[in-house]
Amino acid sequence: MARYGKKAGAKVKRAMKERKQGKLRSGRSGKKVTSRKQAIAIGLSEARRSGAKVPRKGKSGSRSR
Repeated sequence: MARYGKKAGAKVKRAMKERKQGKLRSGRSGKKVTSRKQAIAIGLSEARRSGAKVPRKGKSGSRSR
């Protein structure tokens, strides 16, 4: 069974597109996002907020590597 729903994929796709165009900004600081991983994280958190099917975060937030 799929881990992520279609809505989640769409949100990540939108975030990645914005990052490429240089329009994606991070939360409070409003700094420009250049990292691919950060763009994915932003897309997934937006999807989570909108109620899409996204697995919960790990105990230590997002796992690196």
